[in-house]
Amino acid sequence: MTSETRPVHRRSLISRLSACRRGATAIEYALIGAILSTFILSAVTGLGADLKSVFDNIIATLGTALS
Repeated sequence: MTSETRPVHRRSLISRLSACRRGATAIEYALIGAILSTFILSAVTGLGADLKSVFDNIIATLGTALS
């Protein structure tokens, strides 16, 4: 086919990306998942340090009570 017989389909990049909603939705869900996992990780890390100190206190108390 020559360029004269082929139909010309020229759309701008912005119009093609805005027409593709499935890709945009997948990116939105990925961003939400990344944000949620960041919050969960920071909460668990902070909670882990607090729990360690609680259990250290329990162990110390039991150690003195049993000796």
